[in-house]
Amino acid sequence: MYIPIILGTAREGRFSEKVANLAMEIAKESGIDSEMVDIRDYRLAATDNIGNIPQAKKWAEKVNKADALVMVAPEYNHGYSGELKMFLDMLYEEYFGKPVGLCGVSMGPWGGTRGIQALKLTCLALGMHPILQAVYVPNIRDAFDEKTFGKQAKGMLEGLVKLKVAIK
Repeated sequence: MYIPIILGTAREGRFSEKVANLAMEIAKESGIDSEMVDIRDYRLAATDNIGNIPQAKKWAEKVNKADALVMVAPEYNHGYSGELKMFLDMLYEEYFGKPVGLCGVSMGPWGGTRGIQALKLTCLALGMHPILQAVYVPNIRDAFDEKTFGKQAKGMLEGLVKLKVAIK
């Protein structure tokens, strides 16, 4: 099973990169074929693309191969990054029916819950199936608990695998 981990911000000094790397390690330890998809590698000059630009073609290849997706998204002003929205908007049909696991990251005590709620709506509009087992990482700057995150991430990955099997 192939499940790419999407790092949903291109900001310098992003704390969510640590979370995404750990999620990828956990996926690989669980026997899942995974790789990091860094949206820095898909930067867009404008929002009016229609899926024919090189970045969209590169992303479409990964999505078509993927059994499910995981998105690690930091919360910015009660939402998720505009860069992640532009990245997701490059495609449409390729997402249909894909299970997706969401992981919120924040410097505050709520772990990005508001951003993940907004991201769920986008995923639903794109035809994806967000699973219930979202992971929330609060206080990322000074209180990241790798052990707790590992347990939650494993549960999320197991949920993605179960949903993919059920969809088949």
